[in-house]
Amino acid sequence: MNTKNLVLMALLIGVGTVLYFVIPGYGNGMKPDFMLTMMFIAIFLFPTFKEAFTVSLVTGVLSGIFTTFPGGLVPNIIDKAITGLVFLVVVLALKHFAKNIGVGVVLVGLGTLLSGAIFLSSALLLGGLPEAFNVLYTIVVLPAVAMNAVAFIIIYPIITNILKRSKFKTAVTPA
Repeated sequence: MNTKNLVLMALLIGVGTVLYFVIPGYGNGMKPDFMLTMMFIAIFLFPTFKEAFTVSLVTGVLSGIFTTFPGGLVPNIIDKAITGLVFLVVVLALKHFAKNIGVGVVLVGLGTLLSGAIFLSSALLLGGLPEAFNVLYTIVVLPAVAMNAVAFIIIYPIITNILKRSKFKTAVTPA
């Protein structure tokens, strides 16, 4: 793993953590997960197992630490680990198409749906949910899909343009 890659992933996770921390929770403590968007961007930029596993695990731990959802630490770690690796497999399978912003938005939306389902399922299995699964999925996860998609549309082009002008070697920069 390249140190420059780790620094960029840490910056993305840091920005995601700040956004996650300042966004108020709703729906029994759940909140839209902008850290998830940053994790997806990191996986788009560095689509390897090591990087995806590292960014997913760190994102899960930080999401769990700052969650307002009761008992959300372990479900966050489980959720981000599984979602990150599934997202990596999909990005690698769609390697040539995934660089398109439209495809990226769809993948981020689907990844957010998967993440919400895994989080709520693991929370249900580990300690129960404060409301019904479908209620939480509807009032928290579905709006988060839209918010993450909009955040991706705004942030991803900015990051890729900066990286194209720098000496970073990522999946989106010319070789």
